[in-house]
Amino acid sequence: MATFRALGALCRLNGPRLSLLKGTRSLSTTRAALGTHVTLSMGDEGVGVVTFHSPGKVNVLNQAVMGEVEGILERLEADEAIRAAVLISDKPGCFIAGADIAMIEACKTATEVEELSKGCQDLLNRLEKSSKPFVAAIMGSCLGGGLEVASACHYRIAVSGKSTLGLPEVLLGLLPAGGGTQRLPKLVGVPSALDMVLTGRSIPGAKAAKMGLVDGLVNPLGPGLQDPDMATLAYLQETAVKVAQGLASGTVRPKRGPKNLVEKVTAMALEYDWPKEQVFKRAKSTVMKQTGGLYPSPLKILEVCVCVCVCVCVCVGVCVCVCVCV
Repeated sequence: MATFRALGALCRLNGPRLSLLKGTRSLSTTRAALGTHVTLSMGDEGVGVVTFHSPGKVNVLNQAVMGEVEGILERLEADEAIRAAVLISDKPGCFIAGADIAMIEACKTATEVEELSKGCQDLLNRLEKSSKPFVAAIMGSCLGGGLEVASACHYRIAVSGKSTLGLPEVLLGLLPAGGGTQRLPKLVGVPSALDMVLTGRSIPGAKAAKMGLVDGLVNPLGPGLQDPDMATLAYLQETAVKVAQGLASGTVRPKRGPKNLVEKVTAMALEYDWPKEQVFKRAKSTVMKQTGGLYPSPLKILEVCVCVCVCVCVCVGVCVCVCVCV
């Protein structure tokens, strides 16, 4: 595997919305692993809190960040006292804004880009396959690689009215490089996934919950003794920790699959070749009309989405970086 190292009760669910926790308090944690970009804090209830805190206004994914995440994953996997983990940002306006464009621009050959993409995929596959549940606690922008990180987690919570999720890579002539083209259709269905990845459209947290991209919502807190955004972020963290404990104990289970009759019928239809072919044929026709075939990234996205739909692509996102428009 490519490595980046060298460089009182559980909250109740009301639909997708998480109720306020009674007796909300600040987590009592001990700093366990402090990095420049990512920190692991250890709680006393078996949940590790992984905080993204890159210098600057936003968190982005680059080799340094992924190297720190890899080290933290190793520590989490090895520590028997940790039963689950939460991923969160210390920035109320940004979970992870995406990949560092400078990192991509620094690649001189297609091989370098493919290796970078493969390394990211390996890291997120490891996160996804972990025996310990991971909860993504989302507030602010969760875009591109940020959404791919969140999608690899086992549960996602977002702040209603304060979160934005999307895969905007196509607007830059790129493809999602961390497996987003493979995981998104499994979470929201093929039609909704195609709409997101082919348009680059971002969606608010409430809509993401209706689509199944987010498993739970919390409401933002109002004015008080603390700054409202920071208070909301602290509340989000504590809620996510409670959910992580529930996932580890088996008392909380994410609801997956179609959410209404239309989605159920669509999912059933897409199990057959002809309806599936029509969906992709129509999507390709729309792309060709809008781009004249001059922008290869939407067409490549369709190719890899076809792979996941027909289960031909065994490796997550295997084709995602073969085409980069410059």
